[in-house]
Amino acid sequence: QVQLVESGGGLVQAGGSLRLSCAASGRTSAFYYMGWFRQAPGKEREFVTAISLGIGSTYYADSVKGRFTISEDNAKNTVYLQMSSLKPEDTADYYCAAKPGYGTGRAGYIYWGQGTQVTVSS
Repeated sequence: QVQLVESGGGLVQAGGSLRLSCAASGRTSAFYYMGWFRQAPGKEREFVTAISLGIGSTYYADSVKGRFTISEDNAKNTVYLQMSSLKPEDTADYYCAAKPGYGTGRAGYIYWGQGTQVTVSS
């Protein structure tokens, strides 16, 4: 059984920072990629960033490149999303996801967390 639990969401002013955490448990040895997706009200879920575990290759959506940073702590089975220079358009529910090592790091995720809400006020 795999479980992904996000934390760290909240309300922040534009230009501020926030760090999200995703703690993984269960059969984490099956993971090759872990990533973050987001879904704004009325919009489809979109890719934000991903990391190849233990290797450290990272992937970012153009909309967050230079502002967001994904990192991992293998000892804690945790992935972090450091978000800086936040904009109102970053407001969304943020979801942690994980997948085995097939395909790309930008899609095809099969394990999902419940999400954490991020609201950026102008």
